[in-house]
Amino acid sequence: MSAEERRESVVRAAMIEFARGGYRGTSTEAIARRVGVSQPYLFRLFPGKQAIFEAAAERCVEETWRVFDEASAGLTGEAAADAMSGAYLGLVEDRDQLMMQMQLYVSVFAARAAGEEGIGESARRLWEDLFDRVRIRIGGDMKDATRFFAHGMLINTLVALGYPPDHRMWTGLDGCEGTE
Repeated sequence: MSAEERRESVVRAAMIEFARGGYRGTSTEAIARRVGVSQPYLFRLFPGKQAIFEAAAERCVEETWRVFDEASAGLTGEAAADAMSGAYLGLVEDRDQLMMQMQLYVSVFAARAAGEEGIGESARRLWEDLFDRVRIRIGGDMKDATRFFAHGMLINTLVALGYPPDHRMWTGLDGCEGTE
């Protein structure tokens, strides 16, 4: 396996481990074990735990954009927003994807509390990039983009709490199943 393929394996494994344990609760040893490499080899691929976390966070955000982009290709405005919202429901069915996304927010919060700003800077850059891509796709309006992401966070909460799509709590989320 090439170094790039091994690096890819590490990022996939890190997404799972960080999704389940967060930044502070995940050891590089657990990531190395999941990939089947030694910890020293892990550090030949990445300079440290923070770099591994940032690569996993970037993969998580890029996967979200890939799903949005594919669902809304050729669409703009409300049609694009509705297509992305519907596609997001499929994306968050992947527990590790959803948990990695949630751990990104929680880990940044915990890191900031501990005085570690590096993770926060990276996460904010990723979030702003995703926000801008969505904003542009749906027509450039900040209010519409903000509303889209507010709905997404509500979807995250409903899914994380185990509400089924036909529950009344989903009512009002345009473009989502169970709201008609």
